Amino acid sequence: MPLRRAGGTAVPFGPFEHGPRVVAVGGGHGLSATLSALRRLTDNVTAVVGVADDGGSSGRLRAEFGIPPPGDLRMAIAALCGDDPVGRSWSRVLQHRFAGEGPLGGHAVGNLLISALWEETSDVVAGLDYLGALVEARGRVLPSTTEPMELRAEVAGLAPDDAASAQGAPTTSRIIGQANVARCGGTVVDIELDPPDAPPCDEALEAIAAADYLVLGPGSWFTSVLPHFEIAELREAISAASAQRVLVLNLASDTAETRGFSPATHLEVLHQRYPEVTVDVVLADPRAVADPGELVEAAQNIDAVVQFERLAAPAYVNTLPTAAHSPDLLAAAFGALMERGRITPWQ
Repeated sequence: MPLRRAGGTAVPFGPFEHGPRVVAVGGGHGLSATLSALRRLTDNVTAVVGVADDGGSSGRLRAEFGIPPPGDLRMAIAALCGDDPVGRSWSRVLQHRFAGEGPLGGHAVGNLLISALWEETSDVVAGLDYLGALVEARGRVLPSTTEPMELRAEVAGLAPDDAASAQGAPTTSRIIGQANVARCGGTVVDIELDPPDAPPCDEALEAIAAADYLVLGPGSWFTSVLPHFEIAELREAISAASAQRVLVLNLASDTAETRGFSPATHLEVLHQRYPEVTVDVVLADPRAVADPGELVEAAQNIDAVVQFERLAAPAYVNTLPTAAHSPDLLAAAFGALMERGRITPWQ
């Protein structure tokens, strides 16, 4: 189903009136936690969500209808639903998955609603805005681009090439598809998006330019966070924005796609790949950082300060490798930043 860019459809949406303007960039569960925190502080929240997912319900709908994958967009809208009984009910409905092995088995209700609204409006942004208005979301959800993207990665540490290994050359494997990259089990050394010249969502560029704060992460580093910077105009907009940039580090550094990484490595990779993208503040849970000094030094190398805050949900404190960020604790950290204007360096 061909979808046009937004611009021609009137949508019952905004403007918001309360709180600083915050743009959160990412995808998946990490972005969902960030949005759940931010909606407690401001109504002026805009999520910019990646559209390279090709697994599960999203992958099935993408393949059948030729649309951007709706899953991460759905999760973002659900996270922005209010804390009142109606908002909580809508959030559960959007996230509800049908059981069974039939055609609906595994599909999330929100994915089907988004797909239906896209078919009704023929407009990616308008469809998301209609759903946001329907569930009274406390913020706006936008795609990084209105075209479905394919993520490709060069990954080291998989099956070696015997000839190359014999010559002492580093060996990598080319992995295609976000779902495959996320579970590849090697070390991602390079990523790219196809098509490489996809235009960014205009509304996302406008929100970034007007933002007071930009929040990056948490999230899967190579499949949820960094792909946004592969879209040149989006990367340039983030680099040129006057907003304060806050990077929320993951609670687990050594994952299936970041084998052998430390928290500091994440900053080093960001700076090496996209040196024009600067960060002002790095938020990290001290229990997830084995070497605080290394992280502080890596942050100083990109002119950022580190703020150590307890960010892991209490139920996960003893299992940080599989931990989830607490929206309550994230909200407290973000609130301190907004109140003081800038988080002070860790000593």
